[in-house]
Amino acid sequence: MRKIGIYYAFWTREWDVDFFPFIQKVKSLGFDQLEINGGTFAEMSAAEQKRLVDEAKRCGIVLSYGIGLTANHDVSSLDESVRQSGVRFMQQMIEAVGEAGGGMIGGTVHSAWPSTLPEGTTNKRPYLEQSKKSMRELVKVAEDNGVILNVEVINRFEQYLLNTCEEALAYVEDIQSPACRILLDTFHMNIEEDSIGGAIRKAGRHLAALHLGETNRKPPGLGRMPWKEIREPLDSIHFDGPLVMEPFITKGGQVGRDIAIWRDLIPNPDYDRLARDAAAFVRKTLCE
Repeated sequence: MRKIGIYYAFWTREWDVDFFPFIQKVKSLGFDQLEINGGTFAEMSAAEQKRLVDEAKRCGIVLSYGIGLTANHDVSSLDESVRQSGVRFMQQMIEAVGEAGGGMIGGTVHSAWPSTLPEGTTNKRPYLEQSKKSMRELVKVAEDNGVILNVEVINRFEQYLLNTCEEALAYVEDIQSPACRILLDTFHMNIEEDSIGGAIRKAGRHLAALHLGETNRKPPGLGRMPWKEIREPLDSIHFDGPLVMEPFITKGGQVGRDIAIWRDLIPNPDYDRLARDAAAFVRKTLCE
């Protein structure tokens, strides 16, 4: 059965927090997986990492890792020193996740977030080639550490390199490594894809994980996302990866600013109840 996960930042206003309390929390709310900030995890001490991993094992929770590389770690940069800095940072993260037992690192593992093309150009190819150059270095480390790097397809307002499943598919097929796969996200697909179901089918065996959220980033089940259109292609491609919801509903803090939440989407939210209800909705709608 497909595992159901949630991103820790649903509950927080800052990216760098103690992940430990969220493990037992998500277990009690009906989740199988917790996605945390991969950059923060990589910079934790070995003892802190072990404590977190041991708690996840104790609770039967799978850990996955998300990252939005900052501009100074942009692995698609034309500035070779910046690109190399990004590769070193990603290698550190991959090795830390490998020490923790391996798993998935997803997000802008291929570029920076948020990011846009420099003014005066519409040519993505030089940046794409730099990204692939970096990825070819990184997949070797990932393969040795039992890690999968999932390139996330992100909408045009947040990123420019891979905006559609078709672009991501061409990217991973060029890399040709089992350690480089695709992460689709319902929120981003709703903006960019002509057909959400068609994008999922197109990704096929390259689809490693799926991020879930409503069209306005509310938790699944509280909006108009066409979940039936999403379920059918998941079944048709025999998708058995994790379904990780990534809702953001609260303004304030660095999280709210980075995600561009300028109003509270749900007044006085009971976060735990919302998460529990969303987990039950996803299990019934996309798993059973």
